[in-house]
Amino acid sequence: MKMNKRIQLANFLDAEIIAFIVSHGNKDVAEKFDLTLENNPKHPSFYTKELVLSDIDRGEEYFLYRIKGVNCGCVAFEQLNSNISYLNRLSVLPEYRHKGIGEQLVKHVIEYSRTKNIQMVSIGIIAEHTLLKKWYLERGFIEGETKHFDHLPFNVTYMSYEL
Repeated sequence: MKMNKRIQLANFLDAEIIAFIVSHGNKDVAEKFDLTLENNPKHPSFYTKELVLSDIDRGEEYFLYRIKGVNCGCVAFEQLNSNISYLNRLSVLPEYRHKGIGEQLVKHVIEYSRTKNIQMVSIGIIAEHTLLKKWYLERGFIEGETKHFDHLPFNVTYMSYEL
């Protein structure tokens, strides 16, 4: 696998910076969809160091994107089973957006999944987030089913990338 030198595997010592990137990188989404700690406490905009550490304990792997020593983006990889991986919490700090960082992190998870002989990368997004859905479609993801969950104030659309 060709490694992007700007993308590094994170560890538990990076939990605080990951939580910062995830929460700050998703604040605008929370505002756009009226998400609060009360109606969606696990939304990435409310992510904490403790949640990141819990993710790592469960086996998720985080990757950090660095520019000139500054951590400005991250993504989580979770292997569901031998065939499917999840791309979770793709986040880029607002001041670093529109520079291809998110796309490079997505490509990294796809390539990383290939090294593990995974057949499909899956994501779940807010169904009404049409701009994000379009972004993933432009990168080769296919739109799947949309589900309603009683505990969430929005519907979730699943998307996948076949390897």
